[in-house]
Amino acid sequence: MKTCPYCKIEVGGNLNKCPFCQSRLSGSEDEEPYFPAPTILKLTSLFYKIQLFIVWTLIIGSLGADYLFGVKIYKNGNFHWSLLVLMWLIAFEFGIMRLFKKGFGSSRILTLFAFIVTVMLVVTSYYLGMLMFTLKWVCPIILAGVMIANFVLAMIDKSGNSMAYLILNFFIGVMPYIVLYIMGRDCPYAWSADLLLSIILFIGAVIFKGREVVSEIERRLNF
Repeated sequence: MKTCPYCKIEVGGNLNKCPFCQSRLSGSEDEEPYFPAPTILKLTSLFYKIQLFIVWTLIIGSLGADYLFGVKIYKNGNFHWSLLVLMWLIAFEFGIMRLFKKGFGSSRILTLFAFIVTVMLVVTSYYLGMLMFTLKWVCPIILAGVMIANFVLAMIDKSGNSMAYLILNFFIGVMPYIVLYIMGRDCPYAWSADLLLSIILFIGAVIFKGREVVSEIERRLNF
């Protein structure tokens, strides 16, 4: 047991300094720590710091290459490509922060990532001259993947949150079609396929998880 020569107290564990006056302790060798070391938390913190350092390195490097050295990676566009890189990396960092934040379920994280990626693709394709292709094909393909992933998550979910997956899938598939209909525009084939896919997956989830969905509705509405 170590002792503090100034506070005249005994200090256990593997501390080297007094917890009160921060003076160096004297006495016997270190003992076993009272509490286990938070290994997982340390690894998580280290991973977050490493990726944050990489992100900032890429941001500073791209801005420097674009504005200081005039490097052009896209010959047909008169815009600063480093701003697109900055936008993507900030969006990536925002997504990583959501992953580390507690209280976010798999469905919410997946849908949030898909929404961020879709917005970034639309902005990027606008500057690259591929906006219509992205809106007609890339965006609906991404949303179709999200709906299928949500359906799988609803099948394996054991926490009684099936309604969240059903509602997300329904709105992801149906809302774009409603918006296009209100705007008086023809719905592209890919978006029409998303509409049919959302209805099929909704019916499938109700068939396979019907009792759990009814129980969840009763629980949420306090029936």
